[in-house]
Amino acid sequence: MIDSSNLTLPIRKTGERIPVQIVVVGEVLWDILDDSTCLGGAPLNFAVHCKRLGYNPLLLSAVGTDELGERALREIAEMGLDISQIRRSTKWKTGTASVTVNENGQPTFHIQRPAAYDDVQLTESEVQTLRQLKPSWLYFGTLFPSLSTPRATLEQLSQALPNARRFYDLNLRPGFDSPDLITTLIERADIVKLNDSEAGVIRTLFELPPDLEAFCRTGAERFGWTAVCVTLGAEGCAVWRDGEFFRAEGFPVCVADTIGAGDAFAAALLHGLMQQWPIAQIAHFANRVGALVASRTGAIPAWDIAEAQK
Repeated sequence: MIDSSNLTLPIRKTGERIPVQIVVVGEVLWDILDDSTCLGGAPLNFAVHCKRLGYNPLLLSAVGTDELGERALREIAEMGLDISQIRRSTKWKTGTASVTVNENGQPTFHIQRPAAYDDVQLTESEVQTLRQLKPSWLYFGTLFPSLSTPRATLEQLSQALPNARRFYDLNLRPGFDSPDLITTLIERADIVKLNDSEAGVIRTLFELPPDLEAFCRTGAERFGWTAVCVTLGAEGCAVWRDGEFFRAEGFPVCVADTIGAGDAFAAALLHGLMQQWPIAQIAHFANRVGALVASRTGAIPAWDIAEAQK
């Protein structure tokens, strides 16, 4: 059981300008289901959940000049995120993903590319501005850099922010998951978060052991990760950090759908790491937040810290 009295959040003085701690780069898109259209994209989801945890993430992405792009900007701003670094692409339409959800709430994504977020390019002046922010973290996934222009943008960011630690959430999508790309990103990462099926891909690709603890430890030794987390669906998660391993059971909920639950989990995981909590507390808290989001429909349902503490 997690000690809810020790769920520390960043403390801000009234009127204090919150620094940008996390730069998030990647896709903003609309998840199109049979009966609804919901704003999403793993980087956006992650940024929103970080905001709810008291941080000030800066999201780098792009939308089109179409109606979906206008809606996206309005909704993102309403969720409290800074939209100054979300470009307006005249080249491509706002991103979409057709989503089918099975009887267990597990989604399958069919993603249209290229999309507006593939048009994110940074000028040297913009790069210099990002350098001056001195963020502590750079978040990325696999989908965004799977095409050449966004991959170059991620490389540009990595070089511009050498002191920012790299949080890599795999979020593999068929057709956008080449072994060469995964290898590059895995080698670049400081923190890796992946689900159990993605762990299977990584085991095969790099010949890592099947046992969870050995998988985490061996991957960390080979690639220099300081932490790695494997989510296990309803069975919880396994976390390794600086030589210490912990497996946490999941929290039973009635699953509405799991879209965005992993992104909420990732934000909660990073929060625990940034607060330097004990590893068990990190794992339990991330499980709670992921389960809470899975119990509600859509990638970014409303929730607050008090609900996660219950």
